[in-house]
Amino acid sequence: MQKILPLALLSVSCAALLPATASALPMSPPPRANPQPQSNPQPSKFVFKDASGKATSVDVIQSYQPTKIGRPFATADRQLDPKLMRAATIAEERAHAHSRRQCWHAVKEALLASGVISSRPKTEYAKQAGQELVNNYGFRKLPVNDPYQAPVGSVLVYNANRAAGHVELRTKDGFVSDFLSKKPSRRPLLGVFVKS
Repeated sequence: MQKILPLALLSVSCAALLPATASALPMSPPPRANPQPQSNPQPSKFVFKDASGKATSVDVIQSYQPTKIGRPFATADRQLDPKLMRAATIAEERAHAHSRRQCWHAVKEALLASGVISSRPKTEYAKQAGQELVNNYGFRKLPVNDPYQAPVGSVLVYNANRAAGHVELRTKDGFVSDFLSKKPSRRPLLGVFVKS
């Protein structure tokens, strides 16, 4: 009781000395005047200087686009060995959430487990995979430059200047090696390889 009485007196005196003024403020924004429609609306431009110092401009997007820009699902080519699609499925089942830097190892294991190849490839670097698959296992290179256009089960081989490169299998809705991805590797594509 002794502690509550001073607190009660303090709060009553504060309320009497500092009246609440917030209730007198308007809470809604002021009404806007109707804008006059323009006869020929021009898109807004954003002007900037590029790396060479030249002034460049681009249009400013004025409205939200609710539809996502997406890539279509991959198609299954019936002329290809159906074991390639099985290899992609096996790789998906064994894939991790993130790369373990074992892409060529994972693709080799999936190709072996599905029966596409009868023996384990000997190359160590992923960027050498395409050449070995063509020379020793009856694969052929497709005239495809876009990874999204590769058929399901195809082997995509990527280059790297001072690294091992990357290899992955095309799935219906993405790519798989030792990990799953909706997007292909950003490395330069060496080729898309399939077996008929």
